Amino acid sequence: MTTSTPDKLTRDELRGLFLFESLSDDQLDWLAGHGDVVAFSAGEDVCREGDPARCFWVLLTGELAMIQRIRGDEVETTRTSQRGAYGGSMQAYIPSADQTYQATLRATRDSTFLALPATEWAEALRSWFPLPIHLLEGLVVGMRRTSTITSERERLLALGQLSAGLTHELNNPAAAAQRATESLRSRVAGMRHKLGLLACGKLDGEMVAQLVELQEDAVNRAETAPELSALEASDAEDELGDWLDERGVGGAWDLAPVLVAGGLDAEWLDKVERAVPAGSIEAAVRWIAYAVETETLMGEITDATGRIATLVGAARQYSQLDRAPFQEVDLRDLLKSTLVMMNRKLEGIRVVKELDPDLPRIPAYAAELNQVWTNVIDNAVAAMRSHGDGSGTLTIRTRRDGPNAIVEISDTGPGIPPDVRPRIFEPFFTTKDVGEGTGLGLDISWRIVVKKHHGDIRVRTGPEGTTFEICLPLEGPAREPGP
Repeated sequence: MTTSTPDKLTRDELRGLFLFESLSDDQLDWLAGHGDVVAFSAGEDVCREGDPARCFWVLLTGELAMIQRIRGDEVETTRTSQRGAYGGSMQAYIPSADQTYQATLRATRDSTFLALPATEWAEALRSWFPLPIHLLEGLVVGMRRTSTITSERERLLALGQLSAGLTHELNNPAAAAQRATESLRSRVAGMRHKLGLLACGKLDGEMVAQLVELQEDAVNRAETAPELSALEASDAEDELGDWLDERGVGGAWDLAPVLVAGGLDAEWLDKVERAVPAGSIEAAVRWIAYAVETETLMGEITDATGRIATLVGAARQYSQLDRAPFQEVDLRDLLKSTLVMMNRKLEGIRVVKELDPDLPRIPAYAAELNQVWTNVIDNAVAAMRSHGDGSGTLTIRTRRDGPNAIVEISDTGPGIPPDVRPRIFEPFFTTKDVGEGTGLGLDISWRIVVKKHHGDIRVRTGPEGTTFEICLPLEGPAREPGP
């Protein structure tokens, strides 16, 4: 347990610390009055990364280690026993109620520290050294502003690329639906015309009933017609063309492909011939052909509108615009929607999905996780495009590992060079050409996973490719307070 010692440092003791050796007597007296000497046992944390920054700490005796959590692991960045070593100073430059410690200070053996209240210490520094503190504040605020603006730019660039891809994906089925609708309109008009011609003939009720029954059978055959090879289709069309020519039906070359595509043959058309008078065979055959084409066109419209609905659903799932920011999510749904949104960018890339159907839902910030998948997949695609013939295999896996959900995104690119590997999560670091990347994609991803979801990102890389392993706790992060 930490305990405050009853003694405070004297002016001379404070002047013996290199940090304060140039201060005036009045400034040293201020420090003597505001600072407390606090003792810590070996292994005890003086302050923890992420906790509210309440004190500025100066080592008096013993030894301290500065530790930062990097991708889920505690990494010791500094160890010193130098009297006067300090930490927790960011609060002094920019006083703020929500300022937090940027690293953990840990006593590695029994130690004592001078603890100065951060708020009072900041006010003193700003009055003692106004110009240096102003310059430091400008530097820190400027860096934060630059990071924020660039991060937003990164998000906008990603959104713009995805929007362009989505527009392209939507345009194809929309154009197909429009073409099919126009064709359908003309086919329906043709059916009305041929129906009128049939009505002018001498068809009794039984003949009409037989013809309607044949039309329904033709439509059903069109729905289940097998796909023929080019040679098989050509032979079938020749056979039907001869049948139509023998009966004086004009435009046999135009009608035969439609009837064959609908699964109809000469034997089936014999039923039509028996159902109508000799003079009405052409009108009857064309009426059947229009029915087959109409069914085919309606199928195309159904497929096109279904594709549009799928894309819109994926966009809604990806953006989460109509849902609460924090919710229980199915990681498989998020990954699938991201792949749909990135479909155009993935052209030429083989995508393998190995998604565990038993992986439970987790509480998370869904839209931000989608941004993580996008950033990692974008880098994977870029790596594969730069390697070999520009193709490759992207593998997405999910699994459960104890209390965590694991998402693995693997590529078959050339791997990350050893000199680059330690820096990939650094803000503004990029290996892309100038203007091609901001260097914030993985930094943003790391902050979303580690800082916001209390998870981890691990990387395995080699000449055969790279795997990013995103680890998310099944219990999820604590919900952030609302506005």
